[in-house]
Amino acid sequence: MPALAEIYWVQFKTQLAVQFQYRAAMLIWLLGRIIEPVMYLVVWSTVAAGQGGTVGSLTVHDLAAYYIVYMLVNQLTFTWIMWEYEYLIKEGTLSGLLLRPIHPIHRDIADNLAYKVLTTGAMLPVTALLVVTFEPAFHFQWWSVLAFVPALILAYLLRFLLEWTLAMAAFWTTRTSALNQLYMTAMFFLAGRLAPLELFPGFVQTLAAVLPFRWMVYFPVELLLGRLGVQEALLGLGVQALWLAIIVGVLNLVWRAGVRQFAAVGS
Repeated sequence: MPALAEIYWVQFKTQLAVQFQYRAAMLIWLLGRIIEPVMYLVVWSTVAAGQGGTVGSLTVHDLAAYYIVYMLVNQLTFTWIMWEYEYLIKEGTLSGLLLRPIHPIHRDIADNLAYKVLTTGAMLPVTALLVVTFEPAFHFQWWSVLAFVPALILAYLLRFLLEWTLAMAAFWTTRTSALNQLYMTAMFFLAGRLAPLELFPGFVQTLAAVLPFRWMVYFPVELLLGRLGVQEALLGLGVQALWLAIIVGVLNLVWRAGVRQFAAVGS
């Protein structure tokens, strides 16, 4: 375990230096993750204003709180590996990574964390500006704030490992963009990206609860905003842990099969 921690620290410092070389790209990606939730907030606030100040049970200030927290949670959990793996395999970069004494996933995790260290701080003044502008109605509870920490960690691991697993489709096809777009469409509707899930029909909410999408973003947002009871929070943490165990198992199976496929093609 200490050896792995040391490897992570070295990888993290290396990737931190690499990420810092792409400052313009980081800024563009960051702006995208800020503009999107703000755009939805403005749209839904306009809808609420036209309906007497509410959409469903949510007021304009509730919507502001939701999208501000969603923006932060999405920033802390998002990954981009699905869009890179095809390139890593086609260009032969993965071959070099397989020669290293550690699993390539550790490099990707360190890379992702390094990016977030460099960009999350920039989110804080933006968040403060949004709070002043939209006057969100936060209803934090001490226990839900504490429970938010493990929920966020589980959400990050769940999202990262699921997307890493899906990225390995590149072992069998040279074009993964269709699968990536299908996944992003599901995230758009089932993870609360377009709107809070309570504004969707019941069957959509059920589908989101059964599949892992809700637990990767929406659940931590609900929890931090104090919209869940203790039992609901514990159940959600349990579902996150269950999905994480399932995805770890699937990832290991797909990885072994994918490496065999990669070696067979390479030979």
